[in-house]
Amino acid sequence: MTMNPAHSSALAAAAAAHPALWQAHQLGCSAVPTTPSGHALLDAQLPGGGWPHRTLTELLLPHVGVGELRLLLPALVALEGSVFLVGPPALPCGWAWAALGLPPQRLVVVQGEGVDQLWALEQALRSGQAAAVLAWLPPRLGAFGLRRLQLAAQAHDGPAFLLRGLGAAAQASPAVLRLALQPAGPEGLRLQVLKRRGPALAEPVHLALPGVLCSPEPASAYEAFEA
Repeated sequence: MTMNPAHSSALAAAAAAHPALWQAHQLGCSAVPTTPSGHALLDAQLPGGGWPHRTLTELLLPHVGVGELRLLLPALVALEGSVFLVGPPALPCGWAWAALGLPPQRLVVVQGEGVDQLWALEQALRSGQAAAVLAWLPPRLGAFGLRRLQLAAQAHDGPAFLLRGLGAAAQASPAVLRLALQPAGPEGLRLQVLKRRGPALAEPVHLALPGVLCSPEPASAYEAFEA
């Protein structure tokens, strides 16, 4: 079907005037600021060319330690200010984060369970003190809790990442960006874009990740947050 040129011009003018509008066959322009992910192949598939601010980004994992933190670290390092870690599965390993460019002094770890964790995450998003927020959510968090977090994220001028299990892919979510992560060898990661402002992505994005650091002292995978 061929679109009338006048209609095409009208749509182009509307999109230029309202960045939140986009045509289904095109990658949407982000209506909010973004932070480049540090991975050019991924940025080319993200509206605005990076991780969006003032909204939620979901990373869906088969299990922790598939490469999710090495994926995020370039953006976290580039941001200025504290990085809030809400409900992490283990305490961060300072030497590993420092060697990757993020001094442990920039990390704020918030522990909690259930309602307490949800409240703490909302406060972190609304605080104005966080450059970025990473939260490991319990599987039982429902649609109401996610909507509360999305409202809180609108006050957060930075990226906010929710790390959830792959099973959450079948559930509706207010997050504007959802990615499913799978390991692709010891130093690779395969990302399937499940939701974005734009057309579906038929093929996954394959990324090479920085090598795992070796420590003079033994450390478990998630003491360093990464295997």
